[in-house]
Amino acid sequence: MHEYREALYRMRRGERDRQMARDGVMGRHKLARLRSVAEQEGWLDVARALPPEAQILQALRARRRAQSGGVVREPACSVEGFAELIAQWHGQGVQGVAIHAALVRNHGFGGHYSSVRRYLAKLKGRRIDATMILEFAPGEAAQVDFGAGPAVLDPVSGERVRTWFFVMTLCFSRHQYVEFVCDQSSQTWQRCHHHALRHFGGVVRRVIIDNPKCAITRAVLDDPQVQRAYAECAQGYGFLVSPCPPADPAKKGIVESGVKYVKGNFLALREFVDLDDLNRQARQWVMHEAGRRIHGTTREQPLALFELERAALQPLPARAPEVCAWARASVHRDTHVQFDYCLYSVPYTLIGTEVFVRATASLVQAFDAEHRLLASHPRGTRRGQRFTQPDHLPPAAKAWSMQTPRYCLEQARAVGPACLALVQRMFGDRVLDRLRGVQGLLRLADTYGGERLEAACRRVGEVDLVSSRTVRLMLERGLESEPPPAPTAAAASPVYQGKARFYRPATAQQGALELN
Repeated sequence: MHEYREALYRMRRGERDRQMARDGVMGRHKLARLRSVAEQEGWLDVARALPPEAQILQALRARRRAQSGGVVREPACSVEGFAELIAQWHGQGVQGVAIHAALVRNHGFGGHYSSVRRYLAKLKGRRIDATMILEFAPGEAAQVDFGAGPAVLDPVSGERVRTWFFVMTLCFSRHQYVEFVCDQSSQTWQRCHHHALRHFGGVVRRVIIDNPKCAITRAVLDDPQVQRAYAECAQGYGFLVSPCPPADPAKKGIVESGVKYVKGNFLALREFVDLDDLNRQARQWVMHEAGRRIHGTTREQPLALFELERAALQPLPARAPEVCAWARASVHRDTHVQFDYCLYSVPYTLIGTEVFVRATASLVQAFDAEHRLLASHPRGTRRGQRFTQPDHLPPAAKAWSMQTPRYCLEQARAVGPACLALVQRMFGDRVLDRLRGVQGLLRLADTYGGERLEAACRRVGEVDLVSSRTVRLMLERGLESEPPPAPTAAAASPVYQGKARFYRPATAQQGALELN
């Protein structure tokens, strides 16, 4: 209507249609139709005021209706003959390309796909949802999100690794904190919160987030569930976690724009050596460029507004909450649970159950369902490490693990000198590992008593034997107190030691030599 009124104004001034068309007011044919209506309605009379827009529109529609015989027809659509079929397929979820192909293949349709697309758009209708601008007071809220970063060189492995960047933006001042990381784990998420809040020098009352797995374990509209470790972080700092509804990122549009700004302004046309260089450049960019720009919404510098917002932030806690991780773990048959590829023992009575594991940078703790502490271990630094407390093992396994060579020597010394001498000789074997035999020998004291065991060891030592089986047989038959048998003459003579068949006395051999 604005164009029609301008064209009428210039017609009343005497300008011709060709000149107005050359100036881009509207086309010559359209101007000719307008001039015809204007002459008929008397609008070109300079003594009269220009008609209002509604009157112009009504007159143009009346002329159009008169030219079409009283009926204003919509432009003909080439798919009108298949309207019912298209509506049926659309209701079944069939896509527009498949509908066009089926019409061409089975119904001889000769129109273009754009005809089908326009008709489907008419069926769907165009719905524009109303929105509202969210206003935040100083220190009220911050919005947090992750974005995809560049690949950088890992100085340890020498390979290029993928990165992400963490962004926390204060909703009032638009001042932000940016940190690049190599993962999106819960512990990295908490650690970035620590760094961001220390960077701002205070704590906001609410932290608005999406629904990442590192923070939200159940993302639903009415009852979201915050991860236990992140809940501890929020309690320690005193802020509320405010997750957005699922699939509704517009609720945190401030940080969404911040992520786009980092990608388009900081990452573009820059080169980075490694992760340290990436974060160093990011800190400089935030404080010297991003913080000093004129923000498109507030029309102020973020750092200038941050000076006002800083006083509204809550103070940092005297002791920052620990960065931790919580997990469920099953207790295996060896009385250990696995966390981060390391093994930690818990009491053997919990085999086959589940426990809760809380891990910090230096400590791993296990709790039961009632949050009672079951075990504490130092955290492993490399994969495959095992941490075992002897009290967590079953009695048999505990006794077995304690029977080391040193322990066995102490037990043998308590029995007596003969037992200690026999154990020392058994451990002195350079071929066979006789730890199991020594353990069996010492267990005989539980059955037969230490005095009988000492006597049996003394008897074995008198005949120069090193055998725990012989000691056991002597105790079973009660022979440890009998004196050793007297040596026979043959055994006493050095000539007949052994059982060789053709041995003869030395005197006989000498006599034979003299005869020869």
